[in-house]
Amino acid sequence: MSTRVLIVDDEREMGTMLRDGLRGRGYDASCCGSSDVAFAEVMDARADVVITDIRMPNMNGIELCDRIVANRPDVPVAVMTAFGDLQTAIATIRAGAFDFLAKPFDIDDLVLVVERAINQRTLREEVKRLRMERGESNSSSALLGESAALRSVARMIQRVADTDSVVLVTGETGTGKELVARAIHEQSRRRDGTFVAINCGALPDALLESELFGHVRGAFTDARENRTGLFAEASGGTLLLDEIGDMQPSMQVKLLRALETRTVRPVGSNVEVPFDARIIAATHRDLDTAVEEGRFREDLLYRLNVIPIELPPLRGRGGDVLVLAQHFLDRFSQRADKKVRGLSQAVAERLLSYAWPGNVRELQNAIERAVALAQHEQIVVEDLPAKIRDYRRSHVIVTADDPEELVSMEEVERRYVARVLESAGGNKNFAARILGWDRKTLYRRLERWSRRST
Repeated sequence: MSTRVLIVDDEREMGTMLRDGLRGRGYDASCCGSSDVAFAEVMDARADVVITDIRMPNMNGIELCDRIVANRPDVPVAVMTAFGDLQTAIATIRAGAFDFLAKPFDIDDLVLVVERAINQRTLREEVKRLRMERGESNSSSALLGESAALRSVARMIQRVADTDSVVLVTGETGTGKELVARAIHEQSRRRDGTFVAINCGALPDALLESELFGHVRGAFTDARENRTGLFAEASGGTLLLDEIGDMQPSMQVKLLRALETRTVRPVGSNVEVPFDARIIAATHRDLDTAVEEGRFREDLLYRLNVIPIELPPLRGRGGDVLVLAQHFLDRFSQRADKKVRGLSQAVAERLLSYAWPGNVRELQNAIERAVALAQHEQIVVEDLPAKIRDYRRSHVIVTADDPEELVSMEEVERRYVARVLESAGGNKNFAARILGWDRKTLYRRLERWSRRST
């Protein structure tokens, strides 16, 4: 398949001439006179290389280059202009342009640039393929498994890794949100930079502001020296804002400004410090409900929820439970130097039937305990924690001879909701439709039951 080259120039004669010249050399060339149209074509994967003019209405070539690099870094962009001074050249390179062409130029010069761009794109794709293979071989434990829900998450990680767009990772406690953030970082072009994570709900406002933005000496009582904040520390890498839903409103305002300006102001300073970190936020909260209740800023949610990734609960991942259990068993038996090789059939049945309110983290703890107590080459039921060992499947009993088998209406509801979620593969929107609830009602119920289980 021939390389698709998109020429972007508001001067129709110039665009047509360059298009025809490239077609005569065997390229699948097209032209358009609008940066907005060009960006849409790039996002729709209709261009392999972009050649754009600088001076255009609405969005100029440098701005177009910046947007393409941020959203489709696999598409090389070369910028052409009649105003070929050094300052313009520097601006285009800073925007991520692959090359710079000063008008007038020969068609041979353009072909040479296109050939170099193709070679660069091929090299990038090969590097990305190798990184993906490496990432798959070093898969985080929470991402092990073959369920459809998990494969969907893995595909999304691969698609968003090489962009700089903000990602919002949601899911119940213990589903592996930080591991997903690390996987995105490790598969991105920022993988050689620093990965920094902070729990936004674990610190009071004053301390959180200092941690994120830094401070100058004398800003407060214990500020004996200047300190770089995590935004600046993560420049060139990735910053994970974990439990963003627990951040206080006063800090939300400051975070919104930092995201909008791409600068931070250290506590006690009047100087704005730029940062270049990819931002990933994570929460187990329902932020839409938090916005409605006035606990979270709607404008901040818009800034964070550019690319949402929702992690499925472990109970909605089917046989992945056994894959993960064996993985943890191998790890802990090797660490303890014990010859524990597998799970008994009865243990496998218990693990598959248990609801896992603590998700992957709870499974990991259960297997670590089981390995520590194991006296045989297989984990047996007696090695499991009592609440897993004695767990009854979440079927709803409406008739029984033994009163001990009957449960409260709230427990009936909880078990039924868990069963619907399992059948829906962890898809909360689909589960809510089955239950006849709106999504916010389902989230409130799950959050209430989650609080009671911890």
